[in-house]
Amino acid sequence: MADEQSPTDAADDPLEIDDPIVLFDGVCNLCTGFVQFLVPRDPEGRFHFASLQSDVGERLLTTHGLAGDELDSIVLIEGEDVYVKSAAVIRIASILGGIYALARPLRYLPRRLRDWGYDLVAANRYRLFGKKEQCMMPSEDVQSRFLD
Repeated sequence: MADEQSPTDAADDPLEIDDPIVLFDGVCNLCTGFVQFLVPRDPEGRFHFASLQSDVGERLLTTHGLAGDELDSIVLIEGEDVYVKSAAVIRIASILGGIYALARPLRYLPRRLRDWGYDLVAANRYRLFGKKEQCMMPSEDVQSRFLD
């Protein structure tokens, strides 16, 4: 008898999720704060989340050709498309829609300029916002959106 994968196993595979996946630095207070900002603004539950430090995060980065040890950024994976740094933030704002979609025109600024501002904040995020000893634990009501 062949070894079959049940439908729930396939749905649990982060590589099989069609919804956008946000990868974030799980020990960074600014990054976890960004995730906590997103959750209530996404009542449909479109976004899924994983920390960059998790096995799932590392697996997704590897699958999409990103080096996790060189990355200290928000990453958005949407199907085959991958957005990092300012492009990820702008795309997330676009998906949220409403007033957040006003960030869309920022994509027309040169990436180098956008990412310069992003990198400035990223380089100082631990000093300005602090760092956790361990990755954040999601509350029960949104735990299903966090990938293990």
